Amino acid sequence: MMKKLSLDTTEVPFFRPAIGAEEIEEVVQCLRSGWLTSGPMVRRFEEEFAKAVGASYAIALNSCTAALHLGIESLSLQAGDAVLVPTFTFAATAEVVQYNQAIPLFVDCHPDTLNIDLKDAEEKLQQFQSHSKNNGHESKVVGIMPVHVGGMMVDMDAVNDFAKKHDLWVVEDAAHALPASYKNQTGSWRRCGEGTADVTCYSFYANKTITTGEGGMAVTEDESLAKRIRSLSLHGLSRDAWKRFGGGSWDYQILEPGYKYNMTDIAAAMGVHQLAKADEFRQGRQRVADAYRVAFSDRTEFELPVESENRIHSWHLFPIRLNLEHLTIDRNEFIECMRSNGVSCSVHWRPLHLHPYYEGQVFWKADDLPAATRAWPRIVSLPLFPAMTSAEVSKVIQVVQKICDDHRH
Repeated sequence: MMKKLSLDTTEVPFFRPAIGAEEIEEVVQCLRSGWLTSGPMVRRFEEEFAKAVGASYAIALNSCTAALHLGIESLSLQAGDAVLVPTFTFAATAEVVQYNQAIPLFVDCHPDTLNIDLKDAEEKLQQFQSHSKNNGHESKVVGIMPVHVGGMMVDMDAVNDFAKKHDLWVVEDAAHALPASYKNQTGSWRRCGEGTADVTCYSFYANKTITTGEGGMAVTEDESLAKRIRSLSLHGLSRDAWKRFGGGSWDYQILEPGYKYNMTDIAAAMGVHQLAKADEFRQGRQRVADAYRVAFSDRTEFELPVESENRIHSWHLFPIRLNLEHLTIDRNEFIECMRSNGVSCSVHWRPLHLHPYYEGQVFWKADDLPAATRAWPRIVSLPLFPAMTSAEVSKVIQVVQKICDDHRH
């Protein structure tokens, strides 16, 4: 059904990590040092990361999922509590709530940015509280977890105002948002993680804006939260391995049941050099995004992701939304045609309320989350990474243009 186009033979992956000689040499030096688990390199990465985002405390972990989990754990999320979670996000944002036998309360996305819609959050909170009261439950909404979709920051001033109004904590899923900033209500620029939430959580997965292979970071302004996250990340112990075996006291105490979420020095050895290149990488992704925007500015077959003069976008993703009424093919066929012509794509994401696991569990149905439900069958994420060559960018543009021309309604 999908015909192959007569274009160059360049194969374009969805993502290719930019790993330089510095990362490789640092990992080799780490291996030679004899210290492989959490140690001096992790501490260096934490200190440099906190400085880079303007945070007081940073705790390196083995994933963003771990950071999110320990963030809500440190804030004492209890079984039966409810947390406002955008339905338009990856599995981790909601599943960590369920780790504590709490309730992820799905909120719709804004139809333009795909970020959490605070107006809908207000409605969902009121509906849940009314439902709980009418059914004799004692469940209450205790927190909110905004996600910066693709690297376009939510207005965190507005989120924190909302949280203060309803006495909620804020755990920020910033998996896509390094480095990213927004202009706040006073007109000043504020970095993601610069006191933007009780806990802000980042991802260093292989395809993220910087990578350690697997890894994450939690940052906070609250010393007590930082201490608890650090303790929980290593079995709830009072001292970490570096302090116990690096010249300090060998003794430790178990303060509470914890987890095994610490980052290794091997991963941090990559991280320190990836972090140093974070702005350079962002500029590289910006160049690709700009090329796409110029090339696709007059297309009616799809919508481009929004930009704003009040945002510094990290451009982790470039999600277009197909106007299916202008095409004779659907989203899945569009992606298959891209792949058959040497361009890999992805989809971010199937809304959580449309996954089998959550169907029947949540309080809302598809009609209660209309923006995310409408966006799902239209979304395609195009390749976007800092090391994309001009030939690769041109290939993506040519394939998209040709598919639209051949399948215009």
